[in-house]
Amino acid sequence: MSVLVGTDTKLIVQGMTGRAGTFYTDLATRYGTRVVGGVRPGKGGARHLGLPLFNTVAEAVTETGANASLVMVPPHNAAAAMIEAIEAEIGVAVCVTERVPVLDMLRVKSALQGGYTELVGPNSQGVLAPDICKIGVMSTSDAKQGIVGIVSRSASLTSEIVAQTSAAGFGQSTTIGVGGDPIHGIGFRRCLDLFRKDDGTKAVVLIGEIGGSEEEEAAEYLASIDYGKPVVSLVVGRHAPRERRMGHAGTLEIFRSATATEKAKRLQAAGSIIASNVNDVVPALREALASPADRPLRRHVG
Repeated sequence: MSVLVGTDTKLIVQGMTGRAGTFYTDLATRYGTRVVGGVRPGKGGARHLGLPLFNTVAEAVTETGANASLVMVPPHNAAAAMIEAIEAEIGVAVCVTERVPVLDMLRVKSALQGGYTELVGPNSQGVLAPDICKIGVMSTSDAKQGIVGIVSRSASLTSEIVAQTSAAGFGQSTTIGVGGDPIHGIGFRRCLDLFRKDDGTKAVVLIGEIGGSEEEEAAEYLASIDYGKPVVSLVVGRHAPRERRMGHAGTLEIFRSATATEKAKRLQAAGSIIASNVNDVVPALREALASPADRPLRRHVG
């Protein structure tokens, strides 16, 4: 089982004819993702990588039945591309573009209100259901089908946890990169809800970091229900200096936002198992899944 994507996913790529679009479309196709076409205004009717090109997302949906889109459009046009996918009622739109202007993302968030589309990103590595569907730019070399759902703000840490959970024999049901920019689509709360409802996901790993309020919202959600599955949380950035941009737009600890330790404590209080570093994640999963009735709900935050 997986969430957001599956065997019925039909993918189009917005910006498929560019260098990056060409490269990652080819990788997705080779992985087994059902790519049905691309969108490139002005090139409708042509073909690229053996696939049809369309002038608009709406045309692509009508002609191919596409229900997912990978947005690989430069930052200045990315918001328009996302809004076009939303207006065409694409089910899942994944935007990997970094540094989309914040004001542009406000328009995207407005377009999402009351709509049909689940937006992942921008600045996301994407969504991966191992051996089923890949939408994004993540590595698949260590991914294996399994029972652990991973939702993360960090692409590099996602790759590390994927490798470790595969080596431990757990594998992954789905990995979701919510995106590193401050304004983005679905977040931890929505992903946790999707994993809770998925019978194939037996445990969840949440990878958070400083900046923003994703972790606090996740803690609020976990505290409000009986989640029914172990959630192991890793929140990084405990030693980052305050009030300084760290890496990308979403990782900014400023304006008295919660520290990594404070975020972890809130998740811990809500029932999540806390891993103090990346090497604690798999042992925590192993302990929780070995005897779920007796699993520890609170673990020391190092």
